[in-house]
Order: sequence, then C-alpha cells, then structure tokens
Amino acid sequence: MAAGTKILAIDVGGTHVKVLATGRKIPLEIPSGPKMTAKEMVRKVREGTAGWSYSVVSIGYPGPVLHGKPVSEPANLGGGWVGFDFHKAFGHPVRVINDAAMQALGSYKGGRMLFLGLGTGLGSALIVDGVLEPMELAHLPFKNGQTYEDRVGEAALKRLGKKKWRRYVTDVVTRLQAALEADEVVVGGGNAKLLRTLPKGVRLGSNANAFIGGYRLWKGNLRRQTPA
Repeated sequence: MAAGTKILAIDVGGTHVKVLATGRKIPLEIPSGPKMTAKEMVRKVREGTAGWSYSVVSIGYPGPVLHGKPVSEPANLGGGWVGFDFHKAFGHPVRVINDAAMQALGSYKGGRMLFLGLGTGLGSALIVDGVLEPMELAHLPFKNGQTYEDRVGEAALKRLGKKKWRRYVTDVVTRLQAALEADEVVVGGGNAKLLRTLPKGVRLGSNANAFIGGYRLWKGNLRRQTPA
C-alpha cells in the first residue's frame, strides 16, 4: 500500500457502528441494532463521513469471516451481510475481518497473544509471532451443557450479576490462557471495563484498538493466516 494512503476503519457492533479515518481523532458513532442491514450500514457510514478523505476501507464484522467475506449473518443485526459487495457499495477496496480479530490486531505487541472480547458474546483471536488466526472459542463446550459464551457473555452478566460473572471471566480466561499457551491475554470488548482484577499475564484492551487494527490490516504490520 502506498505511503500516505488514508484508511476508513469501521467497527460494526450490536448497538453501535463506530467509524474513524486516518488523520481524524473523534470517531463517528451510528446506532445499530436488529434492523441494521449491510446496505443500511453502508448508507449511514457514507452519509456520516461525507467530506472525509479515504481510499481503502476496513470492516470489523461481528461474526465468522472466511477469505475476507462474512459466512453467516450477525446475531444482533439485520440481514443481507453474507454475499454483500462492500467494494462496490463503498466505491473503494474493502477488507473485512472478524471484529475481535481486528481489535486483536490493534492490541498486539509481540509474541503469542490471545484476545478475548467480552461483549454480547465472546469474541476471540490468536496472534502468534505476527500471524493472526481468528477463532471461534465462544461455542466450545464448557461444562453442565453450557458453552464459554454462556458463562461470560452479556446474557450471563445479566443472569449472574457482576460478582459471580467476574469469577467466571477469571476462570474462562485462565483456562484458555493455559490451553493456548499464550504469553499474554488481552481482554477487550464493551464489558471488559466491569472487571476489577486480572490474572497474571492478562491486560485490558481498549475498543479504540479496533481502529488501530483496521489501519494495520492495510499497512501489512502483521500477517494473516487466512487471506482476505
């Protein structure tokens, strides 16, 4: 990518779509929700960024992405995402990546890092020596017929209360840290701010890192195991 190329980074979430471009400091926030289709997202982003300067686009998508394309519709948004032509809709080259993977890219400092996103569900990605591998750990069985997401997702927080939820988060983080032999774990997502203590080798991420990840997706700072 040519030096000086300006990048538009879009972090698609269940309650908001957050947008930032190279050289800008304040993100645009667009309410989302169950009626937000892919077409509507593009329309509102283009509307809200009229006058912004960018030539390529990164999208963090809240669902599985394979070879740069969503492979299932998002759980908390409207439809029309699978098979949607983002390149044509934006009029610029677009790279789509799982939202947790994009935040992981922006959080990475080296070595073997596991990213866990605490939000509506449980996002996850692993980076090993600069190679990114998006993961789907949320639906792995935990115990008593429950999945990891059932213990630490938004529904679990509401069901269990903060105190018990925090204990489960510590348990899940520690288990996955050991299983994947991570040098460090970064915990991000909207509910990470509710944590009071963190196990050894774990640090808090920031939602702003999603934008850094969106920029890195084009700058080639890291390699991706699965091509976009």
